Amino acid sequence: MLHINDLTYRVDGRLLIDHATVALPNGQKVGLVGRNGTGKSTLLKLILGKLQSETGTISIPRRAKIGTVAQEAPSGDTSLLDTVLMADLERADLMDEAETAQDPMRIADIHTRLGDIDAHTAPSRAATILSGLGFSETEQEAGCSSLSGGWRMRVALAAALFAAPDVLLLDEPTNYLDLEGVIWLKQYLRNYRNTVLIVSHDRDLLNEAVTGIVHLDQHKLTYYQGNYDDFERMRREKQALQLKLKKKQDDQRRHMQAFVDRFRASANKATQAQSRLKALAKLQPIADIVEERSASFHFPKAEKILNPPLVRFENASVGYEPDKPILRDINLRIDGDDRIALLGANGNGKSTFAKLLCGRLQPQEGHMRNHKKLDVAYFAQHQLDELDPELTPYDYFNKLMPDKTMAQRRAKLGQYGFGHEHADTKCGKLSGGEKARLLFALASFHGPHILVLDEPTNHLDVDAREALIHAINSFEGAVILISHDRHLIETSVDRLWLIREGGVHPFDGDLDDYTRIILEDAKLARKQKKIAERGGKKTVPQADLKQDRKNRALARDSLLPMKSKVQKAENAIKKLQDKLVIIDRALAVPTLYKNDPKQAEEFSKLRAKLVGDIEVAENKWLSLSEELEALKSL
Repeated sequence: MLHINDLTYRVDGRLLIDHATVALPNGQKVGLVGRNGTGKSTLLKLILGKLQSETGTISIPRRAKIGTVAQEAPSGDTSLLDTVLMADLERADLMDEAETAQDPMRIADIHTRLGDIDAHTAPSRAATILSGLGFSETEQEAGCSSLSGGWRMRVALAAALFAAPDVLLLDEPTNYLDLEGVIWLKQYLRNYRNTVLIVSHDRDLLNEAVTGIVHLDQHKLTYYQGNYDDFERMRREKQALQLKLKKKQDDQRRHMQAFVDRFRASANKATQAQSRLKALAKLQPIADIVEERSASFHFPKAEKILNPPLVRFENASVGYEPDKPILRDINLRIDGDDRIALLGANGNGKSTFAKLLCGRLQPQEGHMRNHKKLDVAYFAQHQLDELDPELTPYDYFNKLMPDKTMAQRRAKLGQYGFGHEHADTKCGKLSGGEKARLLFALASFHGPHILVLDEPTNHLDVDAREALIHAINSFEGAVILISHDRHLIETSVDRLWLIREGGVHPFDGDLDDYTRIILEDAKLARKQKKIAERGGKKTVPQADLKQDRKNRALARDSLLPMKSKVQKAENAIKKLQDKLVIIDRALAVPTLYKNDPKQAEEFSKLRAKLVGDIEVAENKWLSLSEELEALKSL
């Protein structure tokens, strides 16, 4: 479907792509990966025709359409639904022409074509996409001008998906999505019929939504079949083989050179030496494996260790307007070694809770009790725009370390990956990843007790995200994480809190359980929409639908704790059975009864007790399992 042949491109004299060739199979979903700054977004612009290459060609079938997310977020008073509908240019043109056409034959052709492209289902399809990306029915009827920049970009993404081009190009599509939106997008892309090329550093998206990987590395493009984990495995195997071949060739070179050096002056061996010299010149060298080192992250520990809990919420409520709390009745605690991820759709209050924890908001009711010397570091993606473009990282560290020498400041900057060149680069010229790393350094400089990270990975490539995971796991303090990156959550946290319907509560399941909840909610929403569209055929009162949703929510809230209880009961049975096996082995020793009858008697009593305990535990497990099955049927 998409063929790139012998492509070369430079920007400001710097080589980005050098005689690269790759072909994307028709209908495949392909992830485009590579370090930040290697030219991935540039390649998309070349495919779209916004840039001209130095050499080579990019070709697709003549009638195939290429689509992408608009760079400028939609605005104005046009409703979100109509904005998305207008993305299908053919349908929009036909609909406009249908209102003015006079020729009966043309009118027939128009309606035939509208039927061919399923124009009558377009509003429903557009609404489904908007709903999946987090827009309620009421919001879909409102204008784009009422939305923030991030939400407008979601509308632009919805429009690109709705247009369903033959080749869809997506550049970091998850950057403006929450975890719920990412879950929906993965499902949508799996079922997308056409070819997709996705620039992304979201490891989970690249594992679950793509069937191939194109790696942009050392100015070349290489295609790998499979998901991101498959790509990593094959790349490492390829590197290992390349290193082995290089060693073998180096040995061969040394042997040939030694022969030439020894016999070049010998009359008998001169011809052979000359022949070896020519062979040596023709021997194409195998390249060394060159990988740029990903800059590390460093979160210093607090100077003073505080006794737990660090923070305790008691019936706390918080909001932005008096008597209008966003979150209410918060009763939680945070200890010094907690690793907590906040779940919940955008707009439910995750950032509000983070601001409460950081002291940027105060409780409207109840209490938030914490140590007077508590230091909380806060990172949020919007802070990147708050950096002064005229200041350098060194300037910022100069303010933080006024009494230190230049060498001490530069040594500190080096800990955060800012060598001499980058330390003196103005923030306006730093990449998104470099700005993020600077913000991490500034936020955590004094050694916080709690790190609050709000979408910390948006400008980081895959390797930088791995480095961030290592830094979080090494940090000697508590971490509160808000992220759409599932891989980051699963490898960095051990507790989940769900922010939903004005509350903050511990979530007893894992991310698989949470994914099922999101998909169930989407399924219920589609069911309600179909019922509403059928009109009088099968109407259900809105109150009944709300009660149905409430009953399902109550069942889910009970289901996850019940799963945990069943699992604990199973573990208890296994422990008792393991102990029973040990006792039986001891009682099976023939000499036990003769040499130590008292010990044998105690073992027999213990065995009888274990058998009884196992029976009680099995009955408990059976009862809990029956309750679990009953909840599943609701």
